[in-house]
Amino acid sequence: MSPSTHVSPRPVRSVLLLCWRDTGHPQGGGSETYLQRIGARLAASGVDVTLRTARYPGAARREVVDGVAIHRAGGPYGVYVLAMFAMLAARIGLGPLRGVRPDVVLDTQNGIPFLARVVFGRRAVVLVHHCHREQWPVAGPVLSRVGWFVESWLSPRAHRGNQYVTVSLPSARDLADLGVHTGDIAVVRNGVDEAPADTLAAPRATTPTIAVLSRLVPHKQIEDVLDAVARLLPDVPGLRLEVLGGGWWDDKLVAHATRLGITDAVVFHGHVDEWTKHGVLQRSWVHVLPSRKEGWGLAVIEAAQHGVPTVGYRSSGGLTDSIVDGVTGLLVDDLDDLVERVCRLLSDPVLREQLGAKAQVRSGEFSWQQSADAMRTVLDAVVDGRTVSGLV
Repeated sequence: MSPSTHVSPRPVRSVLLLCWRDTGHPQGGGSETYLQRIGARLAASGVDVTLRTARYPGAARREVVDGVAIHRAGGPYGVYVLAMFAMLAARIGLGPLRGVRPDVVLDTQNGIPFLARVVFGRRAVVLVHHCHREQWPVAGPVLSRVGWFVESWLSPRAHRGNQYVTVSLPSARDLADLGVHTGDIAVVRNGVDEAPADTLAAPRATTPTIAVLSRLVPHKQIEDVLDAVARLLPDVPGLRLEVLGGGWWDDKLVAHATRLGITDAVVFHGHVDEWTKHGVLQRSWVHVLPSRKEGWGLAVIEAAQHGVPTVGYRSSGGLTDSIVDGVTGLLVDDLDDLVERVCRLLSDPVLREQLGAKAQVRSGEFSWQQSADAMRTVLDAVVDGRTVSGLV
């Protein structure tokens, strides 16, 4: 009997990333940051990384950002069609992706997948931050039904046997509920950028300050924080709310604050740079993230870097993973509960500091390099014909 030989798996050398937005997009958020940060670290390790995404005003058709070659074409919906044509054309040496020969394709499903499996078969990995059941109604009666049909029925069947990646254990359970085999779902959590050192040394605000770090879109439910501030103001003198982030829903939120009569207590900062963002978080007492749905909640960990605990909804899914209830923050069930818990944190410095200190310690467990290494483990397995499951 001849001795057996072991052939080591070939590591991934080229990756194609598909996402409807990138970090430069005016509506880009945590999911785009996740892809860019991991892509940059894969590129730094010697992997050829290409990102196919949508165009937006002022954006170049092609550029390289942190080692990631970005190709932009199409709008919110056209990006899917043009990406499919580009992938098909590349198979015969034509089109904008003709020089890209990916070992693995990471297909980001923000409700709708790019269906890269049609072109790349099992080499397509489906990246899902969270399921969109609660968000589809915003798209209108027809598109919402079509979108939820694609996400909940068509995609799980079209990608049966493909590797899935998601960012939290609750999102993995949601995918399993849609029929995705649990053995095909890997969890690669978010990392976090280091906070600027000089912001970490700044003092807290002398008056009660609430921060919200979020895109301003309907499913983030920033109205709930505004309502909470309106209810708390009579009993919490000097209360201030600072809203970090922008989005197409910002005018509605400004109007809501005006109707509540709290404009003097609220600052809408819009899009800000990293130093400003971390400066506001450092001076805040409490961070509130009232999203209807979250895949993970990167803002929770960014606030935690500054020793600021987060209050968020238990029903959001991903926040039950990024917030350790009663340890690094508080999970609540409804608006009344949110108002009560925020009030308690604002009035109880001992509890606030205990939660904040533990949140800060936990924030040290996350890094983008760790996330990239975990993703590399998954992608190498796909190249080797295997799938990975569970928390990586």
